[in-house]
Amino acid sequence: MIEPADPRPDYQPPAGHRRLHLTVAWDGAPFAGWQSQPGVPSVQDTLHAAFTALNTAAFRPVAAGRTDAGVHAEAMPAHVDVPDTFRVPTAKLARALNAHLPPTVAVLHAAEAPAGFHARFSCTERQYVYRLLAHPQRHPLWHGRALHVPHPLDATAMNAAAAALTGTHDFAAFATQEDRQTVRELRVLRVQPGPLIWEIHVHGESFLRHMVRGLVGTLLLAGQGRLSPAQAEGVLHSRQRSQAGANVPAHGLSFTGARYERF
Repeated sequence: MIEPADPRPDYQPPAGHRRLHLTVAWDGAPFAGWQSQPGVPSVQDTLHAAFTALNTAAFRPVAAGRTDAGVHAEAMPAHVDVPDTFRVPTAKLARALNAHLPPTVAVLHAAEAPAGFHARFSCTERQYVYRLLAHPQRHPLWHGRALHVPHPLDATAMNAAAAALTGTHDFAAFATQEDRQTVRELRVLRVQPGPLIWEIHVHGESFLRHMVRGLVGTLLLAGQGRLSPAQAEGVLHSRQRSQAGANVPAHGLSFTGARYERF
């Protein structure tokens, strides 16, 4: 029996280079996001500078996702193409890079990338968690890591609204200034309450600009009794950004992981 050909592209580094696979974490507060931008600090430029400090002409690193300003990352896959002459052993590379990175960024793991691997285009699922400090009083240890919500929330109502939004839909109502096509598959949207910190898990192959933060803002309306599941579905079908909840602040959002079916 002849196996069908794999239709997915096979990504290779440029000639004379090899590809490294990194797992990177960062505190998003001081950065304008992952992506390099003129005149502002980015995680991409910061990591690239660390490679430059190791005396190698590495290509600019590529991550699985392009996080917004202020968004954190707990385990972001990335790849970097380095010359074949690069001599830092992969077993020592994370430590070597971390010596040239600020306290707000760290390489957790480094290895040779599998053949054909591309951190962004090979990724089949991106996973985020939005954290809420659900308590009447603020908590200093969660400052900058969770959105403080001092009033009571109804987790059952929030999950009912989340169920109405899960699936493949046009998510234009939850996107900000988006010029791409707006149909996406939302695989997981789940509220997990806790005694202090509530987590909202959001999984999908890709997301629109500010889509996750708009979804969380809409679920907060449901948790406050201001939006029923039927109304949440109506917001979705309206395709009007003004109908959904406000974008929650970036500091509660963390990129937590990614999936690669081939690797």
